[in-house]
Amino acid sequence: MWMRGGTSKGGYFLAEDLPGDVATRDAFLLDVMGSPDKLQIDGMGGADPLTSKVAVVSRSTRPGVDVDYLFLQVFVDKPIVTDAQNCGNILAGIGPFAIERGLVKATGDETLVTIYMVNTGQIAVARVQTPGGRPTYAGQAHIDGAPGTAAPIPIVFRDTAGSSCGALLPTGRALDVIDGVEATLIDNGMPVVVMRAADLGVSGYETREELEANEALRARIESIRLEAGPLMNLGDVADKSVPKMSLVAAPKNGGAVMTRTFIPHRCHASIGVLGAVSVATACLLDGSPAKGPAVLPEGKRKSLAVEHPTGEMTVVVDLDDDGAVASAALLRTARKLFDGVVFGR
Repeated sequence: MWMRGGTSKGGYFLAEDLPGDVATRDAFLLDVMGSPDKLQIDGMGGADPLTSKVAVVSRSTRPGVDVDYLFLQVFVDKPIVTDAQNCGNILAGIGPFAIERGLVKATGDETLVTIYMVNTGQIAVARVQTPGGRPTYAGQAHIDGAPGTAAPIPIVFRDTAGSSCGALLPTGRALDVIDGVEATLIDNGMPVVVMRAADLGVSGYETREELEANEALRARIESIRLEAGPLMNLGDVADKSVPKMSLVAAPKNGGAVMTRTFIPHRCHASIGVLGAVSVATACLLDGSPAKGPAVLPEGKRKSLAVEHPTGEMTVVVDLDDDGAVASAALLRTARKLFDGVVFGR
């Protein structure tokens, strides 16, 4: 099944329908997407990392969990399929897909689907609209980065801190300096290096195209990323899609913070769901370069609108008595595009 999940798009497969051998599976998925080729002309991919994604779903044997979800990023121009990261956008389609495929039975007008994210060991709970016992994709919820409106899919994340790097702050510090640039190396669901845009010689309000055309900027960001990888317990990240690199500036449209995120080599049209959670968390940390530009509301529950090139993504965080992030939730939508047979070579 091909679905839009959040602001991404990709193929959703039952695990049992894919080859069990990882190398054989990955070769098949490269064929499916048409990679490596910058246009992905010989496959289903859309010539962008956001449209070259795969979800592998199976019924879970874990107590209290409905389905297991493995995310795979299929590179566009390289013969690489990686499970080194999670994807909170593709996650938005997992609940509806699981119900469509009979892995979860609808329980009324709304159905809760508890999802174990294999990549990071996290659990998320998605609330799917199921009037008449079937998922509906029509509704009035709007998310920036996707046209029109659709049925709302609120998702609550559990235990996201350190899911890939072993700790919320893998270096033990809210502030590190790499190549003379202050940064927060953080993992609250997605490994991200957060830096002030001004420290890299840009405003943080440039268009995606302007930033991608700035070769000196991209080279410096990649140099910092390669140094940050081992510091974040990710090892050599030269061929990995993490950490993401997020440049922050003061909000421009009434939100909490403005972002421009590299994923990692191209500038994101918006921002990833879990990347937004990590950036929002960095804004709350004393000493982080993200806290200075951020505009933060009062209270233990904070709605933080993370601005990006095509709008904003609101992260709702609940703080514990010590001021640490206890939970984070986001609103996503999904759309079923087609259901059928896709061919390898």
